[in-house]
Amino acid sequence: MPNTASLPHPRPSGPLVAVLAYDGLCTFEFGVAVEVFGLARPEFGSDWYRFQVVAEHPGPMRAAGGLTVSGEIGLEGLEDADLILIPGWRGIDAPVPETLTAAVRRAVARGTRILTICSGVVVAAAAGLLDGRRATTHWRYAEAMAARFPKVEIEPDVLYVEDGPIFTSAGSAAGMDLCLHVVRSDYGPAIANQVARRLVISPHRDGGQAQFIDRPVPSRSGTRFAHLFDWLRAHLAEPITIDRMADQAAMSRRSFIRRFQATTGQSPSAWLVSERLAHARTLLEGTDLSIEQIVAEAGFGSTETLRHHFRSRLKTSPSAYRRRFRKE
Repeated sequence: MPNTASLPHPRPSGPLVAVLAYDGLCTFEFGVAVEVFGLARPEFGSDWYRFQVVAEHPGPMRAAGGLTVSGEIGLEGLEDADLILIPGWRGIDAPVPETLTAAVRRAVARGTRILTICSGVVVAAAAGLLDGRRATTHWRYAEAMAARFPKVEIEPDVLYVEDGPIFTSAGSAAGMDLCLHVVRSDYGPAIANQVARRLVISPHRDGGQAQFIDRPVPSRSGTRFAHLFDWLRAHLAEPITIDRMADQAAMSRRSFIRRFQATTGQSPSAWLVSERLAHARTLLEGTDLSIEQIVAEAGFGSTETLRHHFRSRLKTSPSAYRRRFRKE
């Protein structure tokens, strides 16, 4: 990581991120927003996010952990935002003031994106912005959300969802994955990877990944799978069957499938597709390889198989994905 302390701090001139502060603020979720979008990053020059905190109402507001916060500006600060980030909400059943819902509706009508972390989805739903759209939240809030907002298609078992201009994430840590997804969309994978490295987190977790693992297994099995994961990622271009995976893990097929599911929250086949998709996305973003070459490198077998998984998992095509994520 570069020694940023010795670098000048140019004034950012990129998209404006407005983060909502409210009474009962979720401190961790707010911290995620600050860490990803609000820190000075002189290594990127002036082409980085502008950042401001917008207060739900004037005066001091309570935050989790006994803290008190206040905003730099009131809800009028949402008017010029390119991205409005809602870091949780004070309760999954808590009402949302009409002044706030009206402000975010106007913002979306102007083309502003909305990003919510965990219970922050309540604000977007209360504004009617999620009617007929897909969204997610923490798994323990999913039933309550579905009951309160029946027009919203809640997906309770994924990390984050992007549907139009609305981005929603599951629990608190998934909010960081979603924020990095936005950075990746805006600035490309190289910049997103640098941000992730500075945060010391994985540079990319696919939004469709399971929120939690139901039955953790002993650490020895996890170590065995860690070696398997490394081997699989090095051999994605090759035909890989479940039997071959089980052999690499030195396990019977039945035990392997059961333990793999418990360890990752996915079947071996689903995990392998996710890894191949991630590799294909990296190649689309960072190389000039043809679609046919990427099919071979990622081990998909045919262009139609690659297109099928892009459509089913990412709701787009490989070519459209490359146009969107590669900066010319």
